Amino acid sequence: MNRAFPSYAVMASCAAWMLAGCSQQGSAPTAGQQQVQVQAQAADAARNLDTYRQLLRIGNDEMAVSMGKDIVKRFPDSDAAKEVQKTLPAIEKRYTEASEKSRLARLWLYQVAPMAGGTQSTATIENSQPAGGDRVRLVLRRHTSWGQSVFLYGSKPGFVCRGNCAIAATVDGKPVRIKAFAPSTGEPALMIRDDRAFIGMLGKAKKIGMDVTLVDGEKKQTLVYEVGGFDPAKWAAVGKGGKK
Repeated sequence: MNRAFPSYAVMASCAAWMLAGCSQQGSAPTAGQQQVQVQAQAADAARNLDTYRQLLRIGNDEMAVSMGKDIVKRFPDSDAAKEVQKTLPAIEKRYTEASEKSRLARLWLYQVAPMAGGTQSTATIENSQPAGGDRVRLVLRRHTSWGQSVFLYGSKPGFVCRGNCAIAATVDGKPVRIKAFAPSTGEPALMIRDDRAFIGMLGKAKKIGMDVTLVDGEKKQTLVYEVGGFDPAKWAAVGKGGKK
């Protein structure tokens, strides 16, 4: 019995080795299987490329950018990826610019409504920075009786401005001084002295920053407004307040 055991053990070991060898061979794809995988990937890339072309034809830049990036990532060495890379950079640039333009336009709110026995038309934007705390609105207003005005409007108790004051500001990084005054009615506002000049400046600007001091604790803040999406055509004229 003892002499038979080593022979049995060797045979069992050989059988196990052969099974392991067969298992390893089975886990590696054959040349035929590799060919099938390559063909399947090529077909998938071709289908996605066709979808990309259709998205370009209908002008859906958002989906075209997403599909194009997916093709380049999943099939980097394919003919589909090479074709996509010829058009994707320009499409992505156009989509990014259009998205930013749309975002800036949405920052503005235009309204026409009855106000104090007349009608007022406003174009309003809130500060983008600081991000926290109470928002301060920059308001362009036309009123049938009061005419045109521009002002900052925050929350009580308002701003520090004794009589006339000057706001240190930047317009697209260039320093300017803006003359202002606090309304005698006690509202939490700062009225811009030269509304025409300010509106003219705003119409050419992308970003305006204004340094103000709040009455509450005399806290200083730089209010930043991304004004590049302003559309003068949407700020309706209303009689006397319709001057431009």
